[in-house]
Amino acid sequence: MSDFDRNASLPWGTGVARAGTVEYDQGLRSYMLGIYNLMTLALGVTALVAMSIFMMGKTSPVVQALYMSPLKWVIMLAPIGFVFFLSFRFERMSYSALLGTFLAFAATMGLSMGSIGFVFKVGSIMQALFATTAAFGALSLYGYTTKRSLSGMGSFMVMGLVGLMIASLINIFVGSGTLSFVISLFGVVIFAGLTAWDTQRLKEEYDLVAGTEMAGKASVMGALTLYLNFINMFQFILSLLGQRDD
Repeated sequence: MSDFDRNASLPWGTGVARAGTVEYDQGLRSYMLGIYNLMTLALGVTALVAMSIFMMGKTSPVVQALYMSPLKWVIMLAPIGFVFFLSFRFERMSYSALLGTFLAFAATMGLSMGSIGFVFKVGSIMQALFATTAAFGALSLYGYTTKRSLSGMGSFMVMGLVGLMIASLINIFVGSGTLSFVISLFGVVIFAGLTAWDTQRLKEEYDLVAGTEMAGKASVMGALTLYLNFINMFQFILSLLGQRDD
């Protein structure tokens, strides 16, 4: 449930003014499509690595033992380090370095999520993935097409995200099943709202980066934002609906 500062303004200049021209609309569609393509690529990398871990775990007790040992915390927390690194260093990185780091983060996330196959039934994982894909697509489409400003909702969701992280940390020590259910329920709602808001925010930020050398970097960071929303929503939906493989 890690994310970079969603309230940070973009220090990349004025970009271009919004205009109702065909060129502007084509540029905006191309920019957003690039973000979705990068997000999809990262999700593919994550899925490939996670499936590889799952398949190796079926034949190698060593792999499963690794995820049962204290080293699992290193694997699970490594993606957080990537997020912080990308958030604070992306302006000083080249586009190629930024993209490579993003994909490395996606692969590390795959390592972190590889243990899901050891806990939940494959059918439940696929159902949660389908539900997440459908919900994410609908919410992102709403955020892209709505004329209503979602800034107020976004600010509320960010505050909810902070509370969610605190509750999750507390539950690590408490281990309450009821609290875990509540966290998962609110997690789905929060990341659903963030998906719509972030999509609208990324659409509006196109004005700031269009025609500048920062457009490519902005698309990578936008893909990171939507990727995190998708991954977190998937994990919370799986926690709510998934059947454990006892």
